[in-house]
Amino acid sequence: MSDGAFSALKHLGARIQGKVYSIGIYAGTSPLELAPVTTIVNPVLTRDSVADVLTTFVADPFMIRVEGTWYLFFEAMVWRPRSRKGEIAYATSRDGLHWTYQRSVLVEPFHLSYPCVFQVGSDFYMVPESSGAGAVRLYRANPFPDRWELVKELLRGPVLLDNSLFEHDGRWWMLTETAPAVRGDTLRLFHAPAVTGPWIEHPASPVVSGDARIARPAGRVLSTPSGLLRFAQDCRADYGLSVQALRITRLTPTEYEEVEVGGSPLLAGSGHGWNQAGMHHVDAHRLDDGRWLACVDGWSNRIRRPRELFRWAADRLG
Repeated sequence: MSDGAFSALKHLGARIQGKVYSIGIYAGTSPLELAPVTTIVNPVLTRDSVADVLTTFVADPFMIRVEGTWYLFFEAMVWRPRSRKGEIAYATSRDGLHWTYQRSVLVEPFHLSYPCVFQVGSDFYMVPESSGAGAVRLYRANPFPDRWELVKELLRGPVLLDNSLFEHDGRWWMLTETAPAVRGDTLRLFHAPAVTGPWIEHPASPVVSGDARIARPAGRVLSTPSGLLRFAQDCRADYGLSVQALRITRLTPTEYEEVEVGGSPLLAGSGHGWNQAGMHHVDAHRLDDGRWLACVDGWSNRIRRPRELFRWAADRLG
């Protein structure tokens, strides 16, 4: 047996079981009081929902409502010949509860995830995590929702993870994790007069340093009647165990202050089923009646599909 074949078989066991993410829908009277919707069966999207590419899991969901239809963009971890990386796909829904998978819409030579999608005027933008390209990249739909074109690179750097953009007091703000993924303990803040830039680092940045419990973003920053809320994933013991909530109490071009929202984690593993081991993302939206609807993700350790294992081994055995 060749050294390459032996190495492939040696590591095959480590690939048999791993994190499998799925997407669910939660609701509540507040983004701080979310629970599974009882009238549907969660998860609403799984790797089996993806019909056009072989997918290991689906994660990092972001929603946007356009002319009465909900669009949910998410990471699909795709297996292609000699390649395993994230691509951006989407699903649609009329009521936000029952979803239909559509297709993969953004594929690059590097990994993509965390598709932060938002509207500015009549334009729809997306900023996916694209740290594999060494940059934060801004895409614009042309047309929405099926085609996305690169507008420009907003920032460059070796580590720029889970970029969360939002508008507040006439400026644009970006929170991004800049520590290596194995640490996940440093959150930096940038701001700009427009979404296209120029982006500069805030004088208080990094706003979190040395704290893997509240550094890495876990979804869209929300503007609520009681102020700005941001969400962070607890990465101390493992990546993405639970979601914490923090309230931004001061945000100007020269000042930044935040406090943790008290109580238990906002989202955590349920102990069984699709989100048994952990949850690490939330995107909540206020409905016309005042309630909140959110897409979330969760994971469990599961046996990977035999055909994925076969492809993984075949690629390495050549």
